[in-house]
Amino acid sequence: MADAPHHDQLPLPDYDHLPVGSLEGRIRSLDGAGLEALLAYERDHANRVQVVQLLENRLEAVRGGAPLSGGSPLANAPEADAAPQTDSQGGASLNEGPAMNPPSQGVPTNPAQPR
Repeated sequence: MADAPHHDQLPLPDYDHLPVGSLEGRIRSLDGAGLEALLAYERDHANRVQVVQLLENRLEAVRGGAPLSGGSPLANAPEADAAPQTDSQGGASLNEGPAMNPPSQGVPTNPAQPR
């Protein structure tokens, strides 16, 4: 089995944020080496059974002579646009947080305490 590449070296950008449903179409343009890289990465990280099976089946099909599609794995992924963006170390989110609540309109009081 190949060593798992770093996520920046994967043939699908934002692979970690792509939903399982969009992977099937996106991997159709990948050759055996690209599929092997994704498979090694998936096994080393999330190891999702459904994704591993999808990648194994596609890899077997490509090795058996299945044609690659003309689509680009680098195409815009609108489903990934909503994914949280993190800094280069995978730490803090770079997306803005939710809007702040408006300030409270008074201080709650405790009926047991005198005013």
